[in-house]
Amino acid sequence: MNVEVLQTTKIGRRKDFLTFFLTALFGASVNFFSQIVYRENLDYSFDTSVVLGYLTATVVSFVPTKVYAFSARQTGNTSREAVKFVAIALVAWAVQYFVSVGTLRWIATPLLPKVEVFWREKTSHVAGMGFSFLANYFGHKLLTFRSTGVYDRLRARTGRVS
Repeated sequence: MNVEVLQTTKIGRRKDFLTFFLTALFGASVNFFSQIVYRENLDYSFDTSVVLGYLTATVVSFVPTKVYAFSARQTGNTSREAVKFVAIALVAWAVQYFVSVGTLRWIATPLLPKVEVFWREKTSHVAGMGFSFLANYFGHKLLTFRSTGVYDRLRARTGRVS
């Protein structure tokens, strides 16, 4: 058994995860701070500001995720990857939204009524972001920046050749 190959693969997976984590940290920072701007400065509701913060981060983080986190700079599939990125982002957005709003309504508010609303909202938002991170990581790793063959099968089925 070639242990060197196993160690390289294990190190590669850790490096991929760490790089994705750093890229996601950038996106999470954009998400977190833009949500505060939408909520505090533009007077949107908590629910709406969570959605807008997530959308802002999604737009800003596509290129860094593609180029750095998954080393997919020269795949030639940017348009397909963008579609898959948006699909995964929608799933992760739903996860973030429901965890954030649910945590605020059913955990933070009833259990911590004396804590300032701002901090209950921020804590709930961070909880949602954590679950969203997991949905994003596994979705992008398993689908977005990987050739699944679905596009080629669809193209072959419709008789289109490019």
